[in-house]
Amino acid sequence: MSQLIKSLLYFFWAGLFEIGGGYLIWLWLREGKPFWWGILGGIALAFYGIIATLQPANFGRVYAAYGGVFMAMAMLWGWKVDGVTPDRYDLMGVCLALVSVLIIMFAPRA
Repeated sequence: MSQLIKSLLYFFWAGLFEIGGGYLIWLWLREGKPFWWGILGGIALAFYGIIATLQPANFGRVYAAYGGVFMAMAMLWGWKVDGVTPDRYDLMGVCLALVSVLIIMFAPRA
């Protein structure tokens, strides 16, 4: 069980750094924020890449599963940071993606 929690925490932190880093670059390029916001965004994106390597599964499996986690976190970010409330189809899609993450990462394998 501790491996599951550790893996979920890695996904959470990777998502936070990827979405946060991308958002800082977005604000720099699209909203006219200072260039150092873009630099901080680039640094955050580098941390995302490092954190993802801490997962115990192989590269393809981790990145396939991470896509579902990213979808959920991006939806939450859009809701809490940008004020865009997810509708029922958004929520259904995120739920399906998260079920897929659990299957890809934690299904028993021979």
